[in-house]
Amino acid sequence: MDNNKGFLYLIPTTLGGSDPMEVLPFLVKEVIEKLDCFIVENEKTARKFIKRIAPEKSQPSLTILSLGKYADPIEVSTYLDICAKGVSVGLLSEAGVPAIADPGAEIVKLAHQKNIRVIPLAGPSSIILSMMASGFNGQNFAFNGYLPIEVSKRKEAIKSLEKLSKEKNQSQIFIETPYRNEKLFNDLKSTLNPATKLCVACDITLSSEYIKTLEIKDWKNEHPDLQKRPTIFIIHKD
Repeated sequence: MDNNKGFLYLIPTTLGGSDPMEVLPFLVKEVIEKLDCFIVENEKTARKFIKRIAPEKSQPSLTILSLGKYADPIEVSTYLDICAKGVSVGLLSEAGVPAIADPGAEIVKLAHQKNIRVIPLAGPSSIILSMMASGFNGQNFAFNGYLPIEVSKRKEAIKSLEKLSKEKNQSQIFIETPYRNEKLFNDLKSTLNPATKLCVACDITLSSEYIKTLEIKDWKNEHPDLQKRPTIFIIHKD
């Protein structure tokens, strides 16, 4: 590792509108205060977050590099070139920790290719926090991202994950776009075995946090409001 190169810091953010310093370690503040170059998904929300963490920091002096869906891949490939000059860069997630269910993974991959030291900072991950609170097998679990949108394919995926959970004693984690949470929740209740356990974890770390694990037969009597609220779903079949 070239000690003269700058580092890539993986900087966590909050999972919602909570006070950053209630859920983030002080080291995050210290790192943000010393950096002037950030790679972000959305410049507006990133600047707002930086200002909340380090209000004395000069916003005009910041270099903000976009990692949004319209970012030019050729341009993105140059984002870490500044590290060769000894300048460190911060990678910010829109919510939670960078590179986990997050496009920042490509920047981390680039850093390794360029022999740049990667420094991950501790912060809230909705995936890990939900798994911690589920009561499921923390020794063996898998994150599956999004399930198919088309109903028949989604139900097929649900049954496949249920089978995999039983065969491997492996908890299966997945997410959905918040405005489609209700549809996925209803499909889970209608597709899974009545004895299969489901954990629903919503608004993690916020005042409206909701986490509950029940067997499917018992979920039929529960009707949490999941509409437009970030939610993690975990199933486990004994």
